[in-house]
Amino acid sequence: MPATMKDVATRAGVSLKTVSRVVNREPHIRPETMARVEAAIAELGWVPNPSARSLRTGRTGTIGIVVAELRRPYLAMLVEALVHEAERLGLTATVEPTHRRPRRISEVLGERGHLYDGVLLIDPEDLEPVTWDQAQQPVVVIQGGSWQAPVDRVDEDVVEAAGLVARHLGVMGRTRPVLLGPDRARTETDRENLSAALRAALSAVGIEAGAVPRVSLGGVGDRRAGAAAAAEALEVRPDLDALLCVNDEVAIGALSCLVERGVAVPDDVAIIGYDNLADGQFSTPTLTTIDPSPAGLARAALELLTDRLRGGAPAAARQVTVPVTLVRRESTMGMP
Repeated sequence: MPATMKDVATRAGVSLKTVSRVVNREPHIRPETMARVEAAIAELGWVPNPSARSLRTGRTGTIGIVVAELRRPYLAMLVEALVHEAERLGLTATVEPTHRRPRRISEVLGERGHLYDGVLLIDPEDLEPVTWDQAQQPVVVIQGGSWQAPVDRVDEDVVEAAGLVARHLGVMGRTRPVLLGPDRARTETDRENLSAALRAALSAVGIEAGAVPRVSLGGVGDRRAGAAAAAEALEVRPDLDALLCVNDEVAIGALSCLVERGVAVPDDVAIIGYDNLADGQFSTPTLTTIDPSPAGLARAALELLTDRLRGGAPAAARQVTVPVTLVRRESTMGMP
């Protein structure tokens, strides 16, 4: 006969209410009590009934993760980090790709809202104010850039990223950079902010921002677009000595273009990417890049969301900025 909640309570020496509080991840539970209950659950093989729990608590135990698409490696990496963090907290995560259709976001927040206790929105686009009136649950926006909304949000520190890149260029003696992107290369609003921050940071190290060209990616941020943009950059500024790329895919495409044309990297042109994808560790040369810390973004976003779910958060919307790091590799430092 399957174990019951009562069996778990008896084995752990606690009340039924305490078992329920542990299962629902409620705050202010003593660590030793939680450990006893979790041990009893594992020993007895008890599996809480989601439907019964939903009726009892008014919660589904599920959150929605809304993302434009999953074919971009960085977005897939960020979603994976969010799912992992949600599971660590005892929550189930359902991924809702929008395929860049704003109506899809309205559906998740509105008519589908009863399915989720809360929703995480990654770089939402083109949302109208009415969307927030439809929301049935707490919402946290991740990497919203300049986009404004009356909800909690988590962003990577693009100002810090720009400063790291600019100072690295200064140390390496690079004075003639070209920007490749952004334009919907990963998170358009966020990377537009990065572009502005880069120009300010370059000025701070003595590189005249107005003299730094930017090459469009044609609305795409993949390797093919990166290769084409690098070729255009060589025409726009033949004496360029650095390419600053909106993401690692663009950087790897740019790298292939330069190698094909006989341009030495980094001796002639240094390349810096953004995202710290695994591919950058295996390119030749390996890729210097900014790591925006998907795991850090996930932890911060879930902390904001679970605070809302517990009712312990202030009414005003909150903003958390997550630090980034510069990963120095061969595309700027040269071969070891």
